Amino acid sequence: MLEGTFTAIVTPFTASGEVDYEAFRALIEFQIEGGVTGIVPVGTTGESPTLSMPEHAKVIETAIEVSAGRIKIIAGTGANSTSEALELTRHAKDAGADATLQVTPYYNKPNALGLTRHFSAVADLGLPVVLYNVPGRAGRDIPISVVAELAKHPQVVSIKEAGGSVDRVSQILNVCDIEVLSGDDSLTFPMMSLGAVGVISVASNIAPAPVSQLVAHALAGRWNEARALHFQYYSLFNDLFLDTNPVPVKAALAMMGKIEESYRLPLAPMTDELKAKLRKTMTSVGL
Repeated sequence: MLEGTFTAIVTPFTASGEVDYEAFRALIEFQIEGGVTGIVPVGTTGESPTLSMPEHAKVIETAIEVSAGRIKIIAGTGANSTSEALELTRHAKDAGADATLQVTPYYNKPNALGLTRHFSAVADLGLPVVLYNVPGRAGRDIPISVVAELAKHPQVVSIKEAGGSVDRVSQILNVCDIEVLSGDDSLTFPMMSLGAVGVISVASNIAPAPVSQLVAHALAGRWNEARALHFQYYSLFNDLFLDTNPVPVKAALAMMGKIEESYRLPLAPMTDELKAKLRKTMTSVGL
C-alpha cells in the first residue's frame, strides 16, 4: 500500500517565526516534480513539537490541498497522549489524508500492553496507520512482539524503522506481514535488500529525484543501480545529521534558496563550521 519514497517534509517558517505557507506550497511542488510517492507533513522533520494545534491542522490541510491527489499524504498525527493522537488523526482523516504516521508515545514510556492499546485505538478510527519506531527520540523501541500483534489489525499497514538497526527488518518480517519503510536514508538500501519497501526520507527534501530513483531501482530489483546511488549520496545522507534533525536539512534548503533558515526554540542554527561541511558535501553531489 505504501511502497516508495515519502519525504518527511520540513515546515518552513518566516524570519519572524510564522509558518511560511507559500514556501511550503513551493516545497510540495518541488517534491512532486522530483517524483516522490508522497510526503509526510508534521512529523519529526516538520518540527511538530513546536506547532500549535491550529497550525498542525492547517499544515496537513495545505499539504492535501496542494497535492490534489498527485501524491500520497501520510499525516504526522502521533502524540504521547492517546486522546491527542485520536483528535489529530480524526482531523487528518476528515481532511483527506491517505494514512497517519504514529510515533511511539514518548516520555511516558508505556509498557507493551499500553503500546498495543494506544496504537490500536488510533487504528480503530479507520485511517491506515504507519507505526513509527524511533527509540532515540521516544525513549524505547516498539517491541517486535507488539509489532506482530498490531500487524493483525487491518489498518496497521506499515512501520517506519528509524532505530538504526537493519536487523530489525529481518526480525519484523520473520514474524508478521507488514510493510517496512526505512527511517534512515543511509540504511534505505540495506533495509530494502532485506524486504523493506521504501523510505520516509529526510534527504529527499533537497534531493527528491535521486532518492526516488534509488528506491525505484531497488523495488525493481536493479540492485547495482540502487547501490551506485546509495554510495553517490551516502555522505549527504550522513551530513544531514551533523546536527539535530531538521536543523541541517533546513540549512541546506536555505542554501538552495527554497526557504528562510528559521527555526523555533528550542532548536537553533548549526555552527558555521558544520554549515561549511554540509555545503561542501552538497556541492560535491551537485546540489
